[in-house]
Amino acid sequence: MDWLGWFDAPEYGFARQVLQRGVAGLYFVAFLSSLNQFPALVGTHGLLPVPDYLARGRLRRPTLFSLHYSDGLLRGVCAAGLGISALLVAGVPQWGPPWVPLLAFLALWALYMSIVNVGRTFYGFGWEMLLLEAGFTVAFLGSDQTDPPRTILLLLAWLVFRLEFGAGMIKIRGGREWHDLTALYYHHETQPMPGPLSRQAHLLPKQLHRIEVLGNHFAQLVVPFFLFAPQPLASAAAAVVILTQLWLVATGNFAWLNWMAMVLAFAAVSDPVVHALIPAIPVGGQGPGLGPVGPAPATPLWWLAITLAATVLLLVLSYRPLRNLLSRRQLMNASFNRWQLVNVYGAFGTVTRRRVEIVVEGTLDSSPGAGSQWLEYAFKGKPGDVNRIPRQWAPYHLRLDWLMWFLPLRTVHEDWFYAFLTRLLEADRATLRLLRHDPFDGVPPQWVRVHSYHYRFASREEYRATGARWVRTFLHESVPPTSLRRAGR
Repeated sequence: MDWLGWFDAPEYGFARQVLQRGVAGLYFVAFLSSLNQFPALVGTHGLLPVPDYLARGRLRRPTLFSLHYSDGLLRGVCAAGLGISALLVAGVPQWGPPWVPLLAFLALWALYMSIVNVGRTFYGFGWEMLLLEAGFTVAFLGSDQTDPPRTILLLLAWLVFRLEFGAGMIKIRGGREWHDLTALYYHHETQPMPGPLSRQAHLLPKQLHRIEVLGNHFAQLVVPFFLFAPQPLASAAAAVVILTQLWLVATGNFAWLNWMAMVLAFAAVSDPVVHALIPAIPVGGQGPGLGPVGPAPATPLWWLAITLAATVLLLVLSYRPLRNLLSRRQLMNASFNRWQLVNVYGAFGTVTRRRVEIVVEGTLDSSPGAGSQWLEYAFKGKPGDVNRIPRQWAPYHLRLDWLMWFLPLRTVHEDWFYAFLTRLLEADRATLRLLRHDPFDGVPPQWVRVHSYHYRFASREEYRATGARWVRTFLHESVPPTSLRRAGR
């Protein structure tokens, strides 16, 4: 039975620590985001109430809320998720037998899937299914009592491959801007939620932007194949993935997408490579404060059987995603099963060239007219005040702000958006807590209206002259003045 030794990968002990603690840390962020935002967005009195959705009988995916939903139960689910993920970040379940972290991660997967499957448009992002797939897969990495299973590490590398190569192929099959290398002329300015360095990145010379696009193509279309190469090539490929994702973190806010890619890339990083870079971390061990150093006990046959069964399951589920990668009609951010395992990913097949922002204003005047004073609501993440530096929010996810970015690309006539305007007219406290600033300090406005503006980053000369980081131009009125009376309330 010496051949069974191939399934053990003792030289990836440090990688397992990063994978388990990193994924658990991102689950912590996701549950915290849901605890703070879910009730106001999708709760009992939210913009798209879960009870109404369940009553229509449209739910087809598994969730703990299938029979009953309450905001209290949602908060209980989030509290459980926060507690379990915190224990995993601390490494406590990893001290026990391998079934302990297995159950802990499967619990996180089931709890968060319950939230995602009733969150509808507010949870319709690719990084939700990425978190679910990552949580399920790392569940089978075992504990400090066993060596990491090689097949699970390879499946995690396969996940990174789908994430990176899928995104690269979407671009190659997408807009012309990725072919003529002009995509980054626009992306830093028009991305959903710019960060504090996005303007500086946008103002770089265009030649550097073209090099940036070439680097992106290399990192997403060539490098992922080397994740399966012998060491140290696999570790070098992982390093390229991590460095490119760090650039995306520095220049934008994409929730935990980039952070997850960096964590998962460690599936291809071996202990000897880590030791060569950081001698304090020994070969074959987890390093100071991360776990026991030295060889793990022999892997029990029952655990080997469990990991092999999980490997077979995920390989079988890989058939349709593999076909999708080769298809001319490639889907992105899609799942082929109810459990959201082995999904397909990708983003920005085309790049928006013009940034349009939705601005919501209110007035206390009983009858709006030419002399009315309209005050603007301020959002936490999306651009508004032209003088304000965009904040770094990722890996935390501001769901309302993200959906506000999509409105000009689709239509403002969304049910949730009109519900949002109604909540502003009611001065609903839960909704107002989603905002950075309520100009009326909790007093209900008499009317609200919606305007559309063109936003662009100020040039260096414009910034020196005005101190403004954005230049905005009024486009049109998207929703005329609306009151509770006109809204039928």
